[in-house]
Amino acid sequence: MPKPLATPPDLPPPVRPSLSARPPRPPRPPLAKRLLGFLSGFGLATALLLILGLLTWFATLEQIEGGLHATLTKYFDWRAWVVIPKINGETIPIPLPGGYWTCVLLFVNLALGGVLRMRKGARQIGVLIAHAGILFLLVAGAVSHHRSERGHMMIPEGGASNVAEDYYEHTVEIAEIRDGKPAAIHVVRGRYLSDLTKGRVRVVRLPDLPFDMEFGGYLSNADVKAVAFEKPPGDSLVLNGYYLSAKPGELNAEADTPGCVARVIRRNGAKDEPFLLAAAAFHPFTIREADRVFTVALRKRQWVMPFAVRLDKFTAEFHPGTMKPAAFESAITRIEGGIEVPVVIRMNEPLRYAGRTFYQASYQQLGQPPHGRMASVFEVVSNPADQWPLYSLCVVTAGLLLHFIQRLADAIRSLSRPRTDV
Repeated sequence: MPKPLATPPDLPPPVRPSLSARPPRPPRPPLAKRLLGFLSGFGLATALLLILGLLTWFATLEQIEGGLHATLTKYFDWRAWVVIPKINGETIPIPLPGGYWTCVLLFVNLALGGVLRMRKGARQIGVLIAHAGILFLLVAGAVSHHRSERGHMMIPEGGASNVAEDYYEHTVEIAEIRDGKPAAIHVVRGRYLSDLTKGRVRVVRLPDLPFDMEFGGYLSNADVKAVAFEKPPGDSLVLNGYYLSAKPGELNAEADTPGCVARVIRRNGAKDEPFLLAAAAFHPFTIREADRVFTVALRKRQWVMPFAVRLDKFTAEFHPGTMKPAAFESAITRIEGGIEVPVVIRMNEPLRYAGRTFYQASYQQLGQPPHGRMASVFEVVSNPADQWPLYSLCVVTAGLLLHFIQRLADAIRSLSRPRTDV
């Protein structure tokens, strides 16, 4: 006979979930993980690209009145944390992050989301290479921003020069005069002067000279005016009947003429009377120490290059019936160590040598024709990242080309597979 089934034990009645009960929330990820997700997210990348587009648009409009250099400094300098656009004299109440720091955040976003957190594999190698090229392009922009220098050289036909003049930076040159010529020149760079506003002063130590110097009262664009002809404002410092009169910045910042107040500090601690330094002055200030003579002048920074450039011939072609140049070029000779090398510089064919690039920027005619000589104006750029954008674009192109070839191969393989009718 079959055994009777055992009586099951009494079970508690089933618990029916209440309709009002909420499921427990999953634990929130740590703060570091949430921050990583935000910095690497696609939403942040989209927002940063939109901000860069707005900054470029506002800067393009504002440079019509503000000038190219001043506008680039306002929107894309590393010291510009927040930018308030100003169009046609009207302030646009839209605070935007500075372009430099927007690019820094974009670099972080792309490095985290497009490289570190991206799925790795053979199918993603092309996209990874393209992202690496874009990162390299952003690094090139930062290096150019911090390390590049731009100046110009004007050389008449038959003349030669090994000195370029900076477009914007003014420096204080302190030279000892021996036999009527400057023997040794000490230079105080512009970064030690440009922030000396609103009563700030700075003492620059000159251990090779018998004195130090104190600077203050810097104005980025100023004239020297005489009290006898024009009454100074109430807060102006009048020295020997002259004072510095502030001017609005020029549309072309290359034409700005800064000024400041300087003072000599002797080795015994005594301070001489202050005096004015101005880029618009015709003569330097003279300092005497025993039988030694020194001159102090505020002028644009000059670069001395290890080679010279001689302009042999300048050629220009003009549009028919106009004086608008269609093309111009300069046949030059590079002179270094007694060796002469002929080179031709054209509008889109610069000379690259010894870490410097010479562009054919413009030209001038010195004197009246037919006796006047032609002169070439070369833009001289010292930029260690000069060719980096080209290299980065080559890397991006190679990555995208590899990615498209992989996708094309996948598509061809999927089309070549036999299909089974159902």
